[in-house]
Amino acid sequence: MNYPTIKQLGYFVALCEEGHFGRAAARSFISQSAFSTAIQDLESLLNAQLVDRTKRQVTVTALGQEVATQARLCLRDIESLVEIAGQRREPLAGSLRLGVIPTIAPFLLPTLLPRLRKTFPELKLYLIEDQTERIHERLLEGELDVLLLALPYDLRSVESMPLFDDRFCLAVRQGSKAVDPDNYRYNRLQAESILLLEDGHCLRDHALAACKIRNTEKVSRFAASSLLTLVEMVDADLGITFLPEMARDSALLRNTRVRMYPMDEQSHRTIGLSWRKGSARDDEFRLLGEFIREQHDST
Repeated sequence: MNYPTIKQLGYFVALCEEGHFGRAAARSFISQSAFSTAIQDLESLLNAQLVDRTKRQVTVTALGQEVATQARLCLRDIESLVEIAGQRREPLAGSLRLGVIPTIAPFLLPTLLPRLRKTFPELKLYLIEDQTERIHERLLEGELDVLLLALPYDLRSVESMPLFDDRFCLAVRQGSKAVDPDNYRYNRLQAESILLLEDGHCLRDHALAACKIRNTEKVSRFAASSLLTLVEMVDADLGITFLPEMARDSALLRNTRVRMYPMDEQSHRTIGLSWRKGSARDDEFRLLGEFIREQHDST
């Protein structure tokens, strides 16, 4: 049986990502005619139509999307194979594509990344910030190598490594009449006084669960699309919210009158790393996890 070549797989992935033969050919450093021939040869080899062609656009078929996902995984495995076989790199060297959620990135990365670069100078880190569901999809499609996220979360086909707990804090505008932060009682809150992020952000679900918010009448119908918007709403004294402890000294609260107050130790989310099951870089990802944990514990 004949198998696709590495070049063919790379060309097809480029075409899927660019959505245009000319741009994909330029990215691959070959002529458009040669590129088009390579894609046709791949389709003939697989006996399948991978793309629908029109004069103005390229549409990847459903089968083509499945092939692209497997192609990305194959290319990543081949890269790992070459690096392992050649024994040419130290742990955490070379490229690493890290997906991170927006309720962690602005708080943890500013202090973590300089230390990571200093300890592992050969590491080439590419960062993608997005919601948990989307970076999970990109991980399974081979576009990302490892995720830095908040647990628990329903993740299929991955290994997860818990790193540390991040407690929730009550966030209130200084001088607010909405709540007495030193004598906080959930049942004393007025209706719709709790402000949260909109659906799709795992911080919303974690806050509801960890802070034991069972009466939805207490939650405002107006949800924030970002942490910045959420803090602005609290700073305007439109309600109170619950922020992760790692946000305490961040730029997010600078120049605001929002103050954070500790809550029960059981009110927390767990920060962790996740990667595809069976990954050849399992040991490397665990090393990264240990490094992040040690850096957190030392602060």
